[in-house]
Amino acid sequence: MNEFYTLLKKIEKRPSLYIGKNSIVNLQSFLDGYYFARRELNIPLSQQEQEFQDFLQWIREKFNVETGQLWSSIVLFHSGDESKALNRFFILFNEFITENSQLLETKV
Repeated sequence: MNEFYTLLKKIEKRPSLYIGKNSIVNLQSFLDGYYFARRELNIPLSQQEQEFQDFLQWIREKFNVETGQLWSSIVLFHSGDESKALNRFFILFNEFITENSQLLETKV
């Protein structure tokens, strides 16, 4: 399955359908369950899912956080409330994708 980014886009458009409410913590829980299910079923991570792991580290670096805090906690701290944090997550994710695609283009 190489549709992970499509899933994130669907969540962005209709968060209440997938995660119950506009909440960064609910998104974190949803994605934790998603990754847990894949591990339990011995399904290897797709390229997009592996890149997403890099995004989580990118968040820590962007906000200069060196602790083991969850990415959702970092975004929430810098956003003020759950709904704003969820919106900011998608803005940051799009920024990450843009940066990564530019890096890939320069390597080719």
